[in-house]
Amino acid sequence: MLESDFKKIDNPVAQAVVVLAGALFLMLGGWLLTVSKIYPVESLFAWSIAAAFMLLFALLNSLMSLRADSFLKYWGRSMYAYMGLALCTGLAAWMFSGIPLREAGTYRWIFFVVTVGFLVFLSMVNFMKKIVNFAEREEWNQPRKRK
Repeated sequence: MLESDFKKIDNPVAQAVVVLAGALFLMLGGWLLTVSKIYPVESLFAWSIAAAFMLLFALLNSLMSLRADSFLKYWGRSMYAYMGLALCTGLAAWMFSGIPLREAGTYRWIFFVVTVGFLVFLSMVNFMKKIVNFAEREEWNQPRKRK
């Protein structure tokens, strides 16, 4: 993988587009299997794919935030990318399943939990990054005394 390709992954919008493409591919595959009557998938299959790929984005994006120069800029772009991904995967799941989110049973709560988890993941990674930066600045053979 080239360095320029790897830098593109640092962009939360690019991450969201890649995750959305994967989700759409699996939703389309499930829909085609159902329409062709080869293997009918369950009616909420698209919603499970949407939730799983949103969780994938939350984990990927949180880990990639370690490489970010400015956490605040990255955090802002991540929020917008996540909202766009949630909207697009939700609309796609609704389109492929014909079931709106309010009638998708527990998937409504799963979307909520994944969203809260995304915020927790980003916060944890930022906190860990601050701890590591502090530890790197501290002299360990004779720590400074704090007042």
